[in-house]
Amino acid sequence: MTDVNATIETEIKSQDVVVFMKGTPQFPMCGFSGQVVQILNYLGVPFKGVNVLDDMAIREGIKAFSNWPTIPQIYVKGEFVGGCDITREMFQSGELQQFLSEKGIPVKTAAA
Repeated sequence: MTDVNATIETEIKSQDVVVFMKGTPQFPMCGFSGQVVQILNYLGVPFKGVNVLDDMAIREGIKAFSNWPTIPQIYVKGEFVGGCDITREMFQSGELQQFLSEKGIPVKTAAA
């Protein structure tokens, strides 16, 4: 395993929900990363953001690691979930909330 893969593995295992993104959760640097941050914040899910703009090795390495060509990339309990489109579709259908709950991650329910 390369050093980059080891770093990525460490990041993925560091918290239940990890987002490899452009920018930070406080200041996303692309619209897709921003959408993922909005969804997770809306659900009240604590997550770690890894800014791929800070490290080109991680930026390229995460694409090879997941075999997924785009960023952001969302991992839950070490499992690759997908990118922005998949996360948004899962959120809109309620599948994301169910998936997170099944993984033991509490989510805020929408006000009735």
